[in-house]
Parts: sequence; C-alpha cells; structure tokens
Amino acid sequence: MAEHVVIGAGATGIATARQLADSGKRVRLITRSGSGPEHPGIERIALDAGRTDELAAALARATTVFNAAMTAYHTWPETMPPLFASILAATERAGADYVILGNHYGYQQTTGAVTERTPMAPHTRKGRVRAELWRQAKNAHDEGRLRVTEVRAGQYLGPGAVSAFTLLVAPRVLDGELALVHGNPDAAHSFSYTEDVAAALVAVGADERAWGRAWHAPVITTTLRQAATDLAELHGAPEPRLEPLTERDMTLLSFTDPLWREFAEMSYMSERPFLVDDSDIRDTFGLKPSTLHEALAA
Repeated sequence: MAEHVVIGAGATGIATARQLADSGKRVRLITRSGSGPEHPGIERIALDAGRTDELAAALARATTVFNAAMTAYHTWPETMPPLFASILAATERAGADYVILGNHYGYQQTTGAVTERTPMAPHTRKGRVRAELWRQAKNAHDEGRLRVTEVRAGQYLGPGAVSAFTLLVAPRVLDGELALVHGNPDAAHSFSYTEDVAAALVAVGADERAWGRAWHAPVITTTLRQAATDLAELHGAPEPRLEPLTERDMTLLSFTDPLWREFAEMSYMSERPFLVDDSDIRDTFGLKPSTLHEALAA
C-alpha cells in the first residue's frame, strides 16, 4: 500500500507525486479521471475525493496525505468546502498526517509583506473560503484528531501551471502580440514556481517541526513586466507589450466567462505590490526559491 497519497493532479500535485517517487517513496495519485504522470513509483487511481467512504478506503495505511485538489475557480464557495471536508474526514479515519496546498487569499489586506502570522481576516469570498478551510483543519489538529500543516503558494510559474501569468501573458508574449494584463505590470509580486512548492510540501510532510501551522512556499519576487521580458528573451520573442485591462474590459469579458469575475475580486493583489515573506520555511527547512530564469525556462 502506498506510503504517501497525493490528491489532485494539477501542476503542483504532479510535481509533488513525482518528487516523492523520485526519492524512492511509494505514491498513490488520486484524481477523478485517474490522470497523472507515468512513473514506476506512482500508482494512479480514478476516484472522486468527495466520496468519503471510498476515499478513506483508498487512504488505508497511508502515512501522509497531500491535498492538492482544486475545483473550478468560480465555484469555490460552493464546491471547495464539501470536497475538503471529505478529504479531512477520510484522512482522519486513515490515521494519516495531512498536508494541504493553500494560498495567500485568506490574509487580511495589508500594505506590508504578509507572513504566516498576518491575521486571517479576508474581505473576499474566495479568501473567506480559504481561511475557513484552514480553520477547520487546524481545529482538527488542535483537538488531536490528526496532524495538519499547510503550504501557501502565490501566483504560479512553471510547466502546466494555471495562473493569470500563464493564461493571459505568456502565450501573447511568445507570439509577439500585445498582452492585456490583470493589474499593474510594474507592481512587485511574489510568484511561486511549481517545483519549489512541491519541494516545500514534501519537506513539511517529513519533518516533526512542521505540524500545527502554515508555511509560505519559497517565492520569487519580481514584476509582471520583468517576468514577461525574461520569458521573451529566453525564447527569442520580441520585447513584450503589456497594457492593463480596464474595468470595462473586465466587465465585458465576465459576460463570456465567469472566470473574469473572479479575477476582478482579487484585483487588490495585482494592482499594487503584493509581497510575501518566506523566511520561516527558508530558515527552518533550508529551502530556497529557484531563480526567475529557472522557473521560466522550465
């Protein structure tokens, strides 16, 4: 039976499963479709993680469960709570440790860098969802039902990553076309490289010091314009042309895809600097971020 179970095969879930398997661990990767990389150390399982009894059976004798699951972005308030409740309950039944992949949405809005001690007092719907999911897991830990930790990541870079940069900017830059960007392209922002986040998940899941609190994955702090410029240089594309989406643009786009309404809600993270302090994970586990060049080259 697998020692480690990863739920969710997005870019970070896949990277986590692969890093664990490459280190010699036996890994079970659970998704609804049974997707994931072909690897001799990874067993792919098709299973809906919302089916608690079936999931608990699949987690039997697992030592650590990594929750990298995600629902459609615009459905978070309705779909994330029951899914995470099922995963938490199944992991508790299995007697396994529980590592959650989270993000920075749950923090109180601030003008300085957010740390793991910044209050969880969000003003957005999706922020309230993320804060509540962590609160429920942390309560289970505090009650002694299982051991819990969370790794919080920012806007993603890396192969297969889904973020405003990978969706809106990178394809246009590589094609030499004008990229309409969400927010201020010259505001400093803390990005997360998928391989760095996976390394953080693996590290905290194997260390006694990790449990009962959240950790920031290593971050790459740069601007959208600099990331676009470096990407263009790597691929021999023309100098990027970036222009911010207007409020009218966002409104019109929201009629075609609900995803755009969700971007608008999180505008405070992209219209001005959004900085993340990752010193805790650096100092405790010796983890450091990859360079921007390495993340983009991947």
